[in-house]
Amino acid sequence: MGKSNSSRDWTQIYAIYGMDQWQTLVFLLCHAVFFSSLSIIFLLYFGSIFHFFQTLFPSPGAARFAAGFSGAVTSISAVCLFFAAANFLYSAGPLHYEMAQRMVGSVYDWSSVKLALDIGCGRGILLNSVATQLKKTGSSGRVVGLDRSKRTTLSTLRTANVEGVGEYVTCKEGDVRSLPFEDNYFDVVVSAVFVHTVGKEYGHRTVEAAAERMRVVGEMVRVLKPGGVGVVWDLLHVPEYVRRLQELKMEDIRVSERVTAFMVSSHMVSFRKPSQHVVGPGEVRLDWRC
Repeated sequence: MGKSNSSRDWTQIYAIYGMDQWQTLVFLLCHAVFFSSLSIIFLLYFGSIFHFFQTLFPSPGAARFAAGFSGAVTSISAVCLFFAAANFLYSAGPLHYEMAQRMVGSVYDWSSVKLALDIGCGRGILLNSVATQLKKTGSSGRVVGLDRSKRTTLSTLRTANVEGVGEYVTCKEGDVRSLPFEDNYFDVVVSAVFVHTVGKEYGHRTVEAAAERMRVVGEMVRVLKPGGVGVVWDLLHVPEYVRRLQELKMEDIRVSERVTAFMVSSHMVSFRKPSQHVVGPGEVRLDWRC
């Protein structure tokens, strides 16, 4: 993986791929500006605000504390909201691109890959990174991007053409909980910040949502060829995936260091499907280089 790829300019990434959930960024920025304005008002008119609090608190000390505390809370809220907006902007583009390069780099031999699958391909950042790697190795392989929305898959195909890898990419609409592919079909299966969204209609922390996520992990294993490699980067629920992969007797399970994405914890987990059935739980390694 070359440095030029991992340090790609932000403007290039957003120009090609745009942004998912831009409403969230607008929401954060609007509230950050609102609380910033309140902070300025507290600073400029602190005397008047102090006198207002004196009507509520008989003690001047208590009124001054209440006014100062309110001003501090609004200032801290503004800073936190601006930080959250900046982290969201970074996570949705540059970090996503960087993690895609790391995921591609965790597969050691792309020359033998004939078919790869990106589950929840979205805008195509990871999908096109896989396709670019196939192109670099001179492979005749292809990568299939699966998404729940036909509109998304059409948009993703356009980004693949912009990146010059259109001939390596196929997009398909389908249900990730029941992948429309045969058993042992793909050499590589990848997914980036997607699996945690499955089952969200039940609530993220419910038993039903966890069961839906485990179905997706099981489907990833099902369609992966024996000896094939799977790589998942996701938020919050990676320990669940590791336990499920152990139950399914996957080999060479590796978990990356913690990466803050979208203001929460994220990890990358990679694994290999054994060539034959393995008895006993798989070994989990913490690999800080993956």
